[in-house]
Amino acid sequence: MELQLNRVDYLQVGVTAQKTMRLLPASGRRATQKVVIGDQDGVVTCFGIKKSEAVPVFKTLPGQKISRLELGGAIGTVQEKIFVASGSEVRGFTKRGKQFLSFETNLTESIRAMHVSGSDLFLCASYIYNHYCDCKDQHYYLSGDKISDVLCLPVEKLEKITPILACQDRVLRILEGSDLVYDVEVPGPPSVLALNDGDGGSSGEELLYGTSDGKIGLIHIARDSPVPKWEIFNEKKRGGLYVYANTANVYIDRFIILGFMCLVGILCIDNFDIMGDGVKDILVGRDDGTVEVYGFDSAGDPVLRYDHTLTESVTSIQGGCVGKEGYDEIVLSTYSGWVSGLTTEPTHREAGPGQELKMSQEMQTKITSLRAELEQLQFKVVQERERYQHSSQSTTAVSAVPVFSINDKFTLNKDDASYSLILEVQMAIDNVLIQSDVPVDLLDVDKNSAVVSFSGCDSEPNGNFLLATYRCQANTTRLELKIRSIEGQYGTLQAYVTPRIQPKTCQVRQYQIKPLSLHQRSHVFDQDRPMNVLSLTGQFSFAEIHSWMVFCLPEVPEKPPVGEDVVFYFQNTFLDTQLECSYRKGEGVFKSDNISTISILKDVLSKEATKRKINLNISYDINEDSVGHTLTMIHPKLEYQLLLAKKVHLIDALKELQVHEGNTNFLIPEYRCILEEAEKLQDEYKKQPAHLERLYGEIFLSALLIFKKKKKKTPPLVQHHLAYHKNKVY
Repeated sequence: MELQLNRVDYLQVGVTAQKTMRLLPASGRRATQKVVIGDQDGVVTCFGIKKSEAVPVFKTLPGQKISRLELGGAIGTVQEKIFVASGSEVRGFTKRGKQFLSFETNLTESIRAMHVSGSDLFLCASYIYNHYCDCKDQHYYLSGDKISDVLCLPVEKLEKITPILACQDRVLRILEGSDLVYDVEVPGPPSVLALNDGDGGSSGEELLYGTSDGKIGLIHIARDSPVPKWEIFNEKKRGGLYVYANTANVYIDRFIILGFMCLVGILCIDNFDIMGDGVKDILVGRDDGTVEVYGFDSAGDPVLRYDHTLTESVTSIQGGCVGKEGYDEIVLSTYSGWVSGLTTEPTHREAGPGQELKMSQEMQTKITSLRAELEQLQFKVVQERERYQHSSQSTTAVSAVPVFSINDKFTLNKDDASYSLILEVQMAIDNVLIQSDVPVDLLDVDKNSAVVSFSGCDSEPNGNFLLATYRCQANTTRLELKIRSIEGQYGTLQAYVTPRIQPKTCQVRQYQIKPLSLHQRSHVFDQDRPMNVLSLTGQFSFAEIHSWMVFCLPEVPEKPPVGEDVVFYFQNTFLDTQLECSYRKGEGVFKSDNISTISILKDVLSKEATKRKINLNISYDINEDSVGHTLTMIHPKLEYQLLLAKKVHLIDALKELQVHEGNTNFLIPEYRCILEEAEKLQDEYKKQPAHLERLYGEIFLSALLIFKKKKKKTPPLVQHHLAYHKNKVY
C-alpha cells in the first residue's frame, strides 16, 4: 500500500529542543486533538485547528528554556496533564493552561531528560539520574557518561518501576531503585528512547531506541538479560536491516559503501497506525529534516514505507488527528519552531456543482486574510527599519547585537573515518568561515549547496592550515560539512557563523581535533591480537590522568568515573585496530595492536605531563608481530583502493573505445562492467580523495617506528616517504 501525505504548516513558535511537542488526547470520539509545544523562550503554547487556522487555547509567559515536555496523569486514566522541564524546575499545567505544579528540584544542573509515570517523576541532568515520587526524592544514580534520555517501562503491566537510561557511551542502563541491574550495548550513542507500540508491546518490555549516528533498534528488556530483536542501519540515511534471529542476517560490506554513508542522527520516535492496516507503524524524525515511516512485512521485520525531507531538523514527532476529523496525520516540530503536519487529507478533492462555489469562497476568504496579514507585516518591517535608522544616527544610541541560536554537532562517522560538522541556525545563513590550526581536509557533501572558496594561509608564523568560506544560498538554515583529520595532528577547528540579519553579527564555535581523533569508544576488545604496551608511572592523580585521556581521545566523559581505576576500549575507525586504556592514580597501562597509536600516546602524554611539571617513568614493549598484523588489516583496504583507482583510470579510455566502435560487445565482461558502473565508481573515488596515499602513510610510519626501536638507520626510501607524508592530510 502506497502512503500519500500532504504537508500543512500550522504555527511557528520559538526555537525548540528535542521532545518538546505533544498531542493532547481527543476529548470526543471523532474530535480533533490539541497541540502543546514548549520553546526555548520558555513559552508553552497550546492550540487547536479550526477551519484550517490555528486557534490558541493558552499561552504562558516567557521564562527559562524548555528542555522537555511530557504528558502525564494518574495511572489508568487519560494522560492529559502537561509537565514542562526548564532549568532545574518542573511545572505542571492542566489542558486549559492552569498551573497546578511548580517543583524546584535539588539538581545543580539543568534538566536534560524527563519521564512522567503516574505520581513518579524521572529526571536526568548530564550525569545524574533522580527519581521522585509525589515530589519527594526516592532514588539516585550517577552515570558513567552523559545521559541523553530516560524512560520507564509501563508500571501498569509490570507492576514495578524499571527506569532505563540512554547514555553516550553506547549503553542502555537498566536500573532498579538506585542500583544498576545490567547494561545493554547498542551500536551507537543512543539519543532517544520510546516504548514499542506506545505501551512496551504485549509484554510491556519492548523498547525502541534511536542513535546519534542514525540507527534504530528494538530490544526486549527481560528481567535478567536483554534480547535484541532487530536493528535498522543508517546507509544513505536508511540502510540495511540486521535481524537477530536466524531468519535474516544481511551484512553490508564496509569497503564497498565507503564514502557513501551519511551521519544522520535520530531525534524522535513514535508509534502510530498511519498506514491504516491495524498495525502501529514507527515514525522517525532525523536531524537532517528527514521524516520516515516504517511498516512491517509478513515476517514482522521493519520496512520503509514513506519518507519526506524538510529543510531543518525534526525535534518532535507524533501521530494523531489535528487538522480535520477523519484524517490521520503525522504532526512534527522543527528546530526553528514550525509545527507542521503530514496529513492523509487530499489537497485536491472532487466536488459537485453545489460544493464548488462554497470551496472557492472559503479559499478566497483565506487568500484575503493572508494578503491582509502580509501587508500588515510589511508595514511593521518598514516602521522598524525607519526606527532603527533613526536610532543609529543618534549620538546617544547604544548598539544592540542581535542574539540568535545555533544548533551544532561535531561527530565522528565510523563508516568513512571522517567528522561531520552540522550547523543549524534559526534564520537563514549568509556565510560560514572555517579556520583550523591543524592540517584537515574538507570533503564534498552531496546535500551541501553552498559555494566554497579557499584562501591562502601561511602555516609557519600564524599556525593557519585551513581558511575556507562557505557562501550559502538564500533560505539555507542548515549546513553540513565533512572534515578529515590525521591522527597525531591535534589542535582547534573554528567555525564563524554569520546569518542574514542586520546589523551583521557573527558567532564562533570551536571544536577540538584530538591526537587520536579517529578512535571511537567500543565495548569489545580482542585479547588474542599481538599487542604493543605503553606503561607509565608518576606522581599524578586519577583526575589528572583522566584529563589527559579527555585531551587525547574522543568520547571520553569529562568527569572522572566513580572508582579507583577505569578501563576504556577504543577502535580505530580507519584501520579497525584497537586500544585499551587502563589507568588509576599514579599508574597507566595502554595496549594497542597499532604501533603508531602507542607512539602518539607516548608523545602527547609526555608533553602534557611536562606542562604540569610531573615526572613520568615511561616504558614500552613493542611487539614486532603487531606490524605484520596491522599490515594484514590494511591489505584488503589497500587492495580495494588500488583496484578502484585502476578502474577509474580506465574509464576515459573505455568510453573513447565505445564511441569509436559504436558498441561494447568486443570488450571483456570486466571492462563492460566498469563502463556500466562508471558514474558510481567516479563518485566513490571523488568522495575519498587520496585514500590510497593515506594507507601508504600508515605503512611507512609503522616501518619507521620499527627501525627506531631496533636503533637502526632508516632506509632512504622510508625517509623520503615520511618527509612527503609529514604534514599531508588525506
